Amino acid sequence: MSKIALVTGSNRGIGLELCAQLKQRDFDVIAACRLNSSALDALGVEVIKNVEVSDNKSIAGLVAKLAGRRIDWLINNAGIADGIAMDVLDDNAIASCKLMFEVNSLGPLLITQALLGNLGEGSKVGIITSRMGSIADNDSGGSYGYRMSKAAVNAAAKSLAIDLKPRGIAVGILHPGWVRTDMTGRNGLIDADESAVGLLARMDELNLDNTGAFWHVNGERLPW
Repeated sequence: MSKIALVTGSNRGIGLELCAQLKQRDFDVIAACRLNSSALDALGVEVIKNVEVSDNKSIAGLVAKLAGRRIDWLINNAGIADGIAMDVLDDNAIASCKLMFEVNSLGPLLITQALLGNLGEGSKVGIITSRMGSIADNDSGGSYGYRMSKAAVNAAAKSLAIDLKPRGIAVGILHPGWVRTDMTGRNGLIDADESAVGLLARMDELNLDNTGAFWHVNGERLPW
């Protein structure tokens, strides 16, 4: 029987590539997204649209559609980015910071909590974060909102790892690398397909012994 994987933020970039590679590995893939895309449609996976990861009403709709279905791998990939410098903390910047916190930090926590009824012993939760959320690794400053949102989701993921371990559910905190996607303006060091290969390898290795660890896509353990 095929395992079932749900990926949020699945209509483009890393999320789209994760769905494609999971399907190639014979997972039954559920692609959750705000808006569909022709590329996602072309994969032939199950698509659930209008999923806003920071909105409880939207999440309730997702939960209803998944009632009674086990999820083996839940990959919280949805996220947004906006660079905010120290000297540009105006009303627009503050609003942007709040939105990044809602999507990047609260989103994975809300989705995981809402889908606990679909997760069981042996399930795995992956949270796609960024090494920019590492305090020890910050040697360039800037990007206040994004860094804070990712540091917050790292904290949430660590708590989830502790709270879900007694249920037999492991949680991986995963940096995808600097990936050339629309979100990075096509800047980066690797492409989405290469990132997805590494992320899925980290999910393969994820277990109750290493749950709650913060990993680079290449397998390196990252500092907090």
